[in-house]
Amino acid sequence: MGRAETVLARVVDVVTEQGFAAHAVHVLVGDDAAVHRWSEDVPRDVHSVAKGVCVLAAGAAGDEGLFDVDAPVARYLPDLATGDGVGRVTTRHLLGMVSGIDAPWSPTWTTDVPDVAAAFLAGPSRGRVFQYAPASTYTAARALAAVVGDVHAWTASRLFEPLGIDAPVWDRCPLGHVRAAEGLHLRSGELARLGRLLRDRGAWRGRQLVSPRWVDAMHADWTVRDGAGPGYTHHALAGWGGPGGAWRLHGAHGQVLLFLGDAVVTVVADDHAGADPLLRRLVELVELVELVER
Repeated sequence: MGRAETVLARVVDVVTEQGFAAHAVHVLVGDDAAVHRWSEDVPRDVHSVAKGVCVLAAGAAGDEGLFDVDAPVARYLPDLATGDGVGRVTTRHLLGMVSGIDAPWSPTWTTDVPDVAAAFLAGPSRGRVFQYAPASTYTAARALAAVVGDVHAWTASRLFEPLGIDAPVWDRCPLGHVRAAEGLHLRSGELARLGRLLRDRGAWRGRQLVSPRWVDAMHADWTVRDGAGPGYTHHALAGWGGPGGAWRLHGAHGQVLLFLGDAVVTVVADDHAGADPLLRRLVELVELVELVER
């Protein structure tokens, strides 16, 4: 039994033990891969994992010299008024949730105001203060769209098509823009391919789809959140630090790409509360298997 199969067998036991409502778990260790499914592999919303896809989409545009994540976002959205201090906010700040603009989450955030980006940028900035909000990623994607056109089409040509992901649905706001921060529907196997791409620092089958620096930025130069709960104290460009020495992209209801060394564990589920306890056990399992194999 290979390392991936060994890890997966133990993960399945933990899922059963914890009563975690999983749809699928994929394990990749080196080139060894294994998968277990509890339900049909159909496209599902990956929720905030889509934020990481937006980082890659912006990075691809940066690699081609079309887009500068460190330029003021107002450069790309000149028709939108900016609040106090917002003129200094960059796309990198938006992707890292450190624009300092308050925008509390709402289940109807794309329809609460006529134009989410306009309302977001019109508010004042408190400086480089962490504020987790889907409107932040959405506004970053609007800035990107000003240069590349439709973000879904751009991402399809630069990422989805090379990865063999066929025209995934990406939900849109009433203005016709992708929701960016969520609403991207992928099958578990497709999400696992994205995980391999990230583990390999933007390379896929010998082709560099995005520069390694964009993947590195997902788990470096952390914003430290004093007082936050375990696994939520460190945030970078869409990535969360932890549990332990791992890092992850983490969407609501248990959509996760978990990275530790050369291992990637892809989780697709419908269990918001159970995700964090499961992830802590997954890191322990991967570390244990790695220790035994040495």
